[in-house]
Amino acid sequence: MDAFFTSLLHALAMPQYGLSTVFVVAFVSATLLPMGSEPAVYGLVALNPHLFWPAIGVATLGNTLGGMLTWWMGLGANELAEKARHGRVHLRALAWMHRLGPKACFLAWLPVIGDPLCAVAGWLRMPGWPCMGWMALGKFVRYVLMTSLLLWGLPHEWAARLLAG
Repeated sequence: MDAFFTSLLHALAMPQYGLSTVFVVAFVSATLLPMGSEPAVYGLVALNPHLFWPAIGVATLGNTLGGMLTWWMGLGANELAEKARHGRVHLRALAWMHRLGPKACFLAWLPVIGDPLCAVAGWLRMPGWPCMGWMALGKFVRYVLMTSLLLWGLPHEWAARLLAG
């Protein structure tokens, strides 16, 4: 499976795919699969600076739609989760999500917890449109800040090393 994703990402990284690659990578990275989309956005914009805002927009859209897929999966998992018992930590996290409501989805851009946060929002049956709006806002801010930092805030060699792993 790893080989498939590696070959797919290599094929999509070809310059002729540009914004569609950013969309696909941003979409997939917003699901529960462990990958990031910043390298794709940075790579496209570093090669084509005039695509800064289109790349930010496409990445935000793809990442938000991927987050909504995760939200939908959480909504569908509601019945299964209701049958499972919750520990104190889980109950506190759920109480926190209830207090914040859809605004918690603003944090969907965070590594590790962001994607499960979308699933929990769906599981809690939080309204989809407000969740999507907060997700989109958080993801947009992340892409603008990260891409700007990588392009203009760090020496090019540092950005390349940072994204390489």
